[in-house]
Amino acid sequence: MSQDMFENQFEKLRNETAPLAARMRPQNLNEYIGQEHLVGEGRALRRAIDAGELPSIILWGPPGSGKTTLAHLMAKASDAQFAVVSAVSAGVADLRKVIEEAKQQRLSQHRKTILFIDEIHRFNKGQQDTILPYVEDGTVTLIGATTENPSFEVISPLLSRSRTYVLQALSAEQIKLLLVRAAGDKERGLGESHVVLSEEGAEHIVNLAGGDARIALNILELAARTTPPDEAGKRHITLESIEDAAQTKTLLYDRAGEQHYDIISALHKSMRGSDPDASLYWLGRMLEAGEDPLYIARRLVRFASEDVGMADPQALVIAMAAQQAVHFIGMPEANTALAQAAVYLATAPKSNSLYAAYKKVQSSIAKNPVEPVPLHLRNAPTGLMKDLGFGKGYKYAHDYPEHFVRQQNLPGSLKGQKFYTPSKQGFEKEIADRLNHWFGPRREEE
Repeated sequence: MSQDMFENQFEKLRNETAPLAARMRPQNLNEYIGQEHLVGEGRALRRAIDAGELPSIILWGPPGSGKTTLAHLMAKASDAQFAVVSAVSAGVADLRKVIEEAKQQRLSQHRKTILFIDEIHRFNKGQQDTILPYVEDGTVTLIGATTENPSFEVISPLLSRSRTYVLQALSAEQIKLLLVRAAGDKERGLGESHVVLSEEGAEHIVNLAGGDARIALNILELAARTTPPDEAGKRHITLESIEDAAQTKTLLYDRAGEQHYDIISALHKSMRGSDPDASLYWLGRMLEAGEDPLYIARRLVRFASEDVGMADPQALVIAMAAQQAVHFIGMPEANTALAQAAVYLATAPKSNSLYAAYKKVQSSIAKNPVEPVPLHLRNAPTGLMKDLGFGKGYKYAHDYPEHFVRQQNLPGSLKGQKFYTPSKQGFEKEIADRLNHWFGPRREEE
């Protein structure tokens, strides 16, 4: 058997045994589904691909949105050597080997090399620095794929020499199109297995996939393998067979990545927007995906002071009680304590007066000279200190009507400065009334 024949048979066997998601990988841009804003007819990236003239590129998008496939199609269209490196397992030595091979290709065959780095955000600064000179001099054209925000994960020099393209999660219609195509394709898909995918089954896969094409095709393949054919040889993939194959939903969530910050932001903004339903949903998204419940509790405590504050002082008590519940009974039982706190915070009156007041204090401390504590506010535990005037002229509030007396408590340069101005929300209305009674109505005008 000749070497070429052996390689062809091996390639055929590999294609037959590869996962459905790998077999259905588009062979050209006409098969590529999604990202029309990038590769649709007339788009800049599509024109660059068709012309075979690619700049270095960072592809940023969620899992299963087609980053790796798009990189393969770019290399194929440009007839360049395609070198693939996974940042999960590769090191500097692997990068240097690719660079040396790229230099040889450039000198001997005048052929370009596309260096595709999957999950480039996992490379540290030193590893990214290694490839920078070769991107600059054109030895390699970089295509980096990442699920994380490249502004934070890719070094600035590399980012400035690359074009960043944002890929979007596939829509429900696009996922359905992929499923129908895979179910009917006799060469690369499940057509020879006579799969019949029900509408309800397809809808359920779409819901489970969360815009990830790879998850959708994996579920379809598993359901097809575990569903026996009927008398006519057809495999009917129903809602029940999908539920049986999928078992549980794998939530798209990375505790150390972009989803972590996006979802906690969504929870915070939903509570600030007084929306208990959205607050519960985003809380559930984190808890069901395995987020540290104490992290969530810390964010609730912060929210209680920052966004509710003195409009409802009980909010901080509730948030701290939820934190104690997490410590005391743990998960999953503490999920309802966190849910109770989230709903309380969402439905509480809102005020950022306390937050704004402290920001003013920080600004004042930063801008003004640090003055000593006024003498009348200092303790005088010794005779010498009394002789020096410590505590002299201090007015003891409990000696006065209503246990209140006016006196200057700020340093001299800040006399009359107002940091805290209560809102008219919740309990702060009562606080405002007290302050107006003690200090006069000018307090409201600040």
